[in-house]
Amino acid sequence: MSFIKGILILLCLLLFEYSSSAQSIEDLSFGTDSTFEVMTWNIEWLPKNGQTTIDYLVEIIEALDVDLLAIQEVDNIDVFEQMIESLDAYDGYLESSYFAGLAYIYKPGTIQINDIYEIYTTSPYWSPFPRSPMVMDIDFMNERFIIINNHFKCCGNGILNSSNPDDEETRRYTASNLLKDYIDINFPNEKTIVLGDLNDILSDDTENNVFQMFLDDSENYLFADYEIAHGNESNWSYPSWPSHIDHILITNELFDLFESWGSVIQTIKIDEYLTGGWSEYDQNVSDHRPVALKLSMDSSVGVADFAAASMHFTNYPNPFNSETTFSFVIPDEPAVLEIVNVQGQMVYSEKLPPGKTTIKWNANGLPQGIYFARLRGNMGDLATLKLMIR
Repeated sequence: MSFIKGILILLCLLLFEYSSSAQSIEDLSFGTDSTFEVMTWNIEWLPKNGQTTIDYLVEIIEALDVDLLAIQEVDNIDVFEQMIESLDAYDGYLESSYFAGLAYIYKPGTIQINDIYEIYTTSPYWSPFPRSPMVMDIDFMNERFIIINNHFKCCGNGILNSSNPDDEETRRYTASNLLKDYIDINFPNEKTIVLGDLNDILSDDTENNVFQMFLDDSENYLFADYEIAHGNESNWSYPSWPSHIDHILITNELFDLFESWGSVIQTIKIDEYLTGGWSEYDQNVSDHRPVALKLSMDSSVGVADFAAASMHFTNYPNPFNSETTFSFVIPDEPAVLEIVNVQGQMVYSEKLPPGKTTIKWNANGLPQGIYFARLRGNMGDLATLKLMIR
């Protein structure tokens, strides 16, 4: 009897420990007061599971606390408006639910709308754009941003057949070219973000890459999620295939902000915060994970700071799987190496005695993603590095 009682007590303790440490939707976080967050999310024929879907989405959106969401596959205007009414801090815009419409969800308290309109709406463009791109012209913290929400044609065989205008890859390639032309002509000097379910991968070879025109113009365009697309599939946005087909593209006016301390690009793995994991998420929310970009609005920390830091604080390799080596030159005083995650939580700290110039760091046990290394002295931060664990 005492043995059985002991086993029951042990099981109760294990269940308590699991329940107290398990993540829930309330633990999701991304937005901050000092950053601009924009997220793309295909929410799969909203609502996927009636009122249950709306309840999930309201809880998730409020927990993530992002400034602007670009949404794809809204199938029901009434349901979309019902969801917006349930979101205290948000407003929404939906042009049409035709063929699963594009929409925006945004914080009117932080975002001023200058204009919202669709482009490439006439019949000659229906093949490359089955859903017309939706442009949102906004001001955030007195800075102008252009956001272009998209949902490209799906499917295909991975081969770009330019001789066939009905080829799925050709249609996406044409859409990418048209978007680039539109930005080059209309927004040559504006902070522009192109995002959405672009239904193709970034890692195709040059001959079959529907985004090659952007990749070739690296002085003016950057896929912020490029490292995600070329990294471990556990961080991809579309696990059902699996593939990474939801992207965020930025123009060179945003490069400095993207490289500054506090900026990050991330696939939000909401399924890991649900008791039923991916099965629960896929059944009730979507078959896509959202991809979110956080831009630090502190212009005092930019590329120049990282360039200066790299002269005396570097690490190799980066990105890395588990171990990297930091090299540094510090003043003749004690210093501290700190590693923090994108939520600002410290995950590692070690004191460095005077004269020390290298240290190996093992990241075993930490989730993949973006981290930041800080070298601190008596007078504050000496240098900063952005790290990526694959």
